[in-house]
Amino acid sequence: MAALRHFNRAWSQRVGLLDESFLGSGRPLGPSRALFEIGPEGVAVGELRERLGLDAGYVSRLLRRLEREGLVTTSPDSSDARRRRAVLTGPGLDAWHDLERRSDDIAGRIMEPLSPSKRARLAEALRTADGLVRAATVALVEVDPASAPAQTALAAYFAELDASFPGGFDPGDPDLSSYRRPHGRFVVALSDGQAVACGAIQRLSDTIAEIKRMWVATSWRGQGLAGRMLSHLEALASADHHGVVRLDTNSNLIDAIAMYRHAGYREIARYNDNPFAEHWFEKPLSH
Repeated sequence: MAALRHFNRAWSQRVGLLDESFLGSGRPLGPSRALFEIGPEGVAVGELRERLGLDAGYVSRLLRRLEREGLVTTSPDSSDARRRRAVLTGPGLDAWHDLERRSDDIAGRIMEPLSPSKRARLAEALRTADGLVRAATVALVEVDPASAPAQTALAAYFAELDASFPGGFDPGDPDLSSYRRPHGRFVVALSDGQAVACGAIQRLSDTIAEIKRMWVATSWRGQGLAGRMLSHLEALASADHHGVVRLDTNSNLIDAIAMYRHAGYREIARYNDNPFAEHWFEKPLSH
């Protein structure tokens, strides 16, 4: 914890986060970051709030400032009039490119004194730190299984299984109602508004719940997110008064099997008719 706090202090000073004019742009960090996130493609206001992790009122004030400066316009989304979309104006796009240039310049000044080998070490260390911090702070959110984030995650999960299994994978027509209360729950991990992991529980009996649809995006693996999702689902099952959780998996999912065993699951006899399952596990929950 002390190391993280020390790094935060050092980094915030060296990249100019404390300056009233972020990177010499004439704007503080908040509006500059909002401008960067809107980007050349524009963004839905709701998604902007999720990316920044800010409340609606503050994001609205940031957008009004950028609108007054002539850098951004907001209007109803052409695909859904209930939503509003923020788009950069011509001067806004120029300001966005200026921020990109200034960011590159300061990164170059930090890296320039280092030897090539130390630059590579620093870049790798920052990639590792970024991944671990993101995995530790990603939001685990319960959603309806038919919602857009859930469907995005499930589509990626099914596509990966189809590529992993020798005979392919056919999810059929899954009964999403089993992942809704009171029968179950569906959880997605959201980072910058994007679903990067998912998992579900469904009720097997008054005392037994089953963990289903565990998936983590490839780029997020090895950072503890799968274990965090598994623990979260177990906690939900316990909160729903289940004393035992079960799950099944396929022999091709070697890393998943290792994780389950490490988490205290023991292999049991077949308990369902899943044609793709080859291993069945169970774990008692402590209340």
